Amino acid sequence: MATELVEKKALLDSVDARTQLAGSNKMEILLFSLGTRETFGINVFKVREVGRTPHITKTPNMPKGVEGLVSLRGNVIPVLSLVSFLDQGKQAEQGKTMMVAEYSKRTLGFLVHEVDRIISVDWDRVKTPENILSSNQGLITAITELDNGTLVSLLDVEQILANAFGEAVIVDVAPAQVSEDVSVFFVDDSAVARKKIAEVLDKLHVKHKHATNGAEAWTRLQGLAAHTHQNGIDLRDEVRLILVDAEMPEMDGYVLTKSIKADKRFNGIPVVMQSSLSSAANRAMGQAVGVDAYVAKFDSEVLADTLRPLLER
Repeated sequence: MATELVEKKALLDSVDARTQLAGSNKMEILLFSLGTRETFGINVFKVREVGRTPHITKTPNMPKGVEGLVSLRGNVIPVLSLVSFLDQGKQAEQGKTMMVAEYSKRTLGFLVHEVDRIISVDWDRVKTPENILSSNQGLITAITELDNGTLVSLLDVEQILANAFGEAVIVDVAPAQVSEDVSVFFVDDSAVARKKIAEVLDKLHVKHKHATNGAEAWTRLQGLAAHTHQNGIDLRDEVRLILVDAEMPEMDGYVLTKSIKADKRFNGIPVVMQSSLSSAANRAMGQAVGVDAYVAKFDSEVLADTLRPLLER
């Protein structure tokens, strides 16, 4: 199974393979367990490798949930126990397998019980969990159902990292030289990401509206476009820029961008894509659907410097 996972992941990691996924509203998920009946999933593009857990060096003053450090091919990386963050009870088992993942230019190890397989899922089958299912301190960002009826919980790794290491610090940035009526519409399914984006926009002195998934964003954007057209208003007076996340339930950022770019009513409104995936392949995916800029999460200064000229033009 490990060999099959490595071979399939190597194929998916190619630029051509990722570009083909852009705009298809599909994602590849690596399924794993924590020793209970629940199945979890993570975007396979974020996983660099999977293997047996190496020796973990315990160090003092580590944040809760961080088991220690491992040396991996000359790099020392922190190792997080997902069981410590997710309320899985005493039956949960951890430590047999380690997934090495990359988020926002940071490499980390995640301890899990075992990995299962890589599957392809349509984003429209990935749903935002209802409040009753949003336990685990908001660490489940979406739910999808397999053909056999198994429910898969997709993790909000950004929230897990914020819980472990603290939220990203938003530095002081120069305000954008725009009128007070300029507004940005942004969409992100992660609550911690939405909070950070809003803080950056506030420092830019720019008004903002937001949505929590791609389908909701497209519905609201279409409503804004229809309203401005009916009232003879320039849509840019309502939305100067659109900031989209790459991975979102129901409709991903690639399909959302393609929809925006195909609608003449949004001509002249730049679309910026933000993602915790920062590789050249993922930038190529964004370019394939026509994004005007691509920003890796989460550097507030880089985000502000990317948005400012697009807002001021």
